[in-house]
Amino acid sequence: MAANEPGQPDTAPPLISRDLPVPTSALAIGAHPDDVEFGCGATLAKWAASGCTVHHLVLTDGSKGTWNPDADVVALAAQRQAEQREAAQRLAGAHAGEVVFLGQVDGELDSTLALRGEVARVIRALRPQVVLGHDPWKRYRLHPDHRHAGLLACDGIVAARDPHFFKEHGLPHWRPDVLLLWEADEPDHVEDVTGFVDAKLAALEAHESQFESTMKAVEPAEMAAFRDRIRHRLGGLGARHGVTAAEVFKKIADL
Repeated sequence: MAANEPGQPDTAPPLISRDLPVPTSALAIGAHPDDVEFGCGATLAKWAASGCTVHHLVLTDGSKGTWNPDADVVALAAQRQAEQREAAQRLAGAHAGEVVFLGQVDGELDSTLALRGEVARVIRALRPQVVLGHDPWKRYRLHPDHRHAGLLACDGIVAARDPHFFKEHGLPHWRPDVLLLWEADEPDHVEDVTGFVDAKLAALEAHESQFESTMKAVEPAEMAAFRDRIRHRLGGLGARHGVTAAEVFKKIADL
């Protein structure tokens, strides 16, 4: 898997942790619409099927997510919000929670103190048991939004858990139990997602604006090839750990 390709890696060292207990609620923090579905969509679908409330926090407006130099970027940002809401419904159904957009300009995200506070505010308001996000320490990553989104997830947890950070929120502090980072170079946790790959694909396919640029799947044959790539990758990860399909993460439980 190339360093800048979204989603799950196709190689992984031996893992030491398997299958968290289904959380009561989870918050997935993505840089752009569709990042959550690439990074942990099957895991979220599995948890939702067992009653977990699944929340999304999307940090940018996705307004640069097209190869068309003449695109109406305001219209694209609105379309991508609609696509993200649809994807959340496809993943979690009746257990889909909040879909929160911070609306930062695509490509200009930074891990500022102010944005750290906004992420902490969402964590405190939604009180997730598990937070999921980009691994900001992935080597050779080019896209700055992904790096900063990962840092904001980590820094936001620290700010949300400690009562003297951002007291102006007027919200009680909240400490999640576990942080799972996708796209990690050194994953150490595996989630068995057997039976939930199709839900991940259905959610990804809600992001129609990304068929050309991210999925390279404009024609039906190209979409079939995209589906096969996702199934093959998750199947390969699963085979290494004795299951049909898996998603893998860096797990941080000392929060």
